[in-house]
Amino acid sequence: MTRFGFPEAAPETVGLSAAGLDAVKAAVQSRVDAGAIAGAVTLTLRRGQLVDCRAMGMQKLETGDAMTADTIFRIFSMTKPVTATAMMILRDEGRWHPDDPIARHLPEFAGARVLVGIDADGRPETSAADHSPTMAELMSHRAGFGYGLKLGEPVDDIERLYRASDFWEAPDLATFTVRLAKLPLAYQPGARWRYSLSMDLQGAIIERLSGQSLPDYYATRIFEPLGMPDTAFHVPPEKQSRLSGLYFRAGDAPLVPMANPLLADFTSPPTLALGGAGLNSTAGDYARYAQMLLNGGELDGKRIVSRAAIAEQTRNLLPEALLETRFVAGHQKFRPGFGYGYNGVVVYDPNAAGLPVGRGSYHWDGAAGTWFWIDPENELAFVGMIQLLSYTAPPLQEITQTLMSEALAPSG
Repeated sequence: MTRFGFPEAAPETVGLSAAGLDAVKAAVQSRVDAGAIAGAVTLTLRRGQLVDCRAMGMQKLETGDAMTADTIFRIFSMTKPVTATAMMILRDEGRWHPDDPIARHLPEFAGARVLVGIDADGRPETSAADHSPTMAELMSHRAGFGYGLKLGEPVDDIERLYRASDFWEAPDLATFTVRLAKLPLAYQPGARWRYSLSMDLQGAIIERLSGQSLPDYYATRIFEPLGMPDTAFHVPPEKQSRLSGLYFRAGDAPLVPMANPLLADFTSPPTLALGGAGLNSTAGDYARYAQMLLNGGELDGKRIVSRAAIAEQTRNLLPEALLETRFVAGHQKFRPGFGYGYNGVVVYDPNAAGLPVGRGSYHWDGAAGTWFWIDPENELAFVGMIQLLSYTAPPLQEITQTLMSEALAPSG
């Protein structure tokens, strides 16, 4: 039998413990039972075979609709690894190199300047960047950009400048780029790591180099070849009944339904498609993307990107000295052994990271709690989907990674 295009297998036939998988499910179910999340879908692949898929709780609390395996979720920042792969397709074609200055592909960023302070009249004071930020720095959040999301209080001057600008209201990525390029960088390129809108700029580069809109490029080069029919920058009217409700929770208060505060829930392809946050997907669809990564760029005989490109995407780029600063992005706690490649975490030394996954595991998550990882050493891929915006969301990625390590049979 097949499901989501994968052959199905009993856990023990691929070196997993059914009891261990039940423990993973129970950990997520306990959060549903406690009212911390409305519902969830989890999916496990081992050696290219589907061994577990669980739908728990409610898709929409307001209507009582049960969660289903084909529920559609807003995956927010889990868009970022897909954007890295889209960039690597262009890398295979020789369209860019990590050492290229960003300005080679987006000339708007020629002559980049760095913020050094704010004068008495509230105007930014800047100095010239010591070098033009490079593509490698853009791909790894080191180019010097901020984010400017209008959530909470701005943490510093660069965020205040970003929020005062209107680039997020741009009608398309070309205008977004022009508006953003007028603002200074937060720091000298390469000097620090800062979670940023770098992946949205990658989207602008993809459009510039490919001559296609971002939705069209992703559809024709990734989603259609991989068989991901429910993954897109919009959810059309005929699929709206499968879109999960989105919820907010403050502390231990009950879940509250909410409209999407980060970007519109589009019913047709947007003109401003965000490579950092714009996709919707299902657990089954995203599992096909994850298995393609695990296979080194191909799935079911269809090569999406070269093996060398996937190896480059999933290799740590951050020096140990930078990781010693132990910076944080949401649930991601960077440290020696726990670094960053292109648009995602790379666990390059599990012992140093204190995380029981295989060496070379690659993962990321999304603002509404979605998460995934691939573990090449253990031939494992896992996808988890929920829809909770909360500052106190449970760290389900770390919880399930720990429990999954216990589900791996010693001989597996």
